[in-house]
Amino acid sequence: MIWRMDFDELIIMRRETALPVRRQLSHETPSWVPSGSLFFITIGCRPRHLNQLCNPETAAFVIGSVRHRHHRGDWFVRIFLLMPDHLHALIAFPPGRHMPDVVQAWKRYLARLYGIRWQRGFFDHRVRNIQAWDAKALYIRMNPVRAGLVKDARNWPYKWEPK
Repeated sequence: MIWRMDFDELIIMRRETALPVRRQLSHETPSWVPSGSLFFITIGCRPRHLNQLCNPETAAFVIGSVRHRHHRGDWFVRIFLLMPDHLHALIAFPPGRHMPDVVQAWKRYLARLYGIRWQRGFFDHRVRNIQAWDAKALYIRMNPVRAGLVKDARNWPYKWEPK
């Protein structure tokens, strides 16, 4: 068997048939994870390498929806950054707000109103301590630099960090 990771699913390839057998990864937060934990989230667009997110009008709409849901209490964003074909965020979810439901409802809203085509699901990773928080925040901020989109991360216009 061959294993390959994609944004939102684990794909298992059988050597004999070379056909993918897809298995949806669980986004269920285990009961032992403290309420309000911070998660590193990546959400991809399809097709890859097509700029759907980083144009001023779309970005303003997407970031405005993130800010609105933050102030409404659906989630608590620490950093949110758009790339042309994906996004990264550090987000905590309040008690009673189920992460997969909140993220999927937001994706459906953007797809319906703005035509953004998302990959199925999303990637999440719980941030366990302040060192991991710092590392993930730096990774997110430096993503446009690594992609060659800007020389200085401070110049990337498609991000939001609440004060």
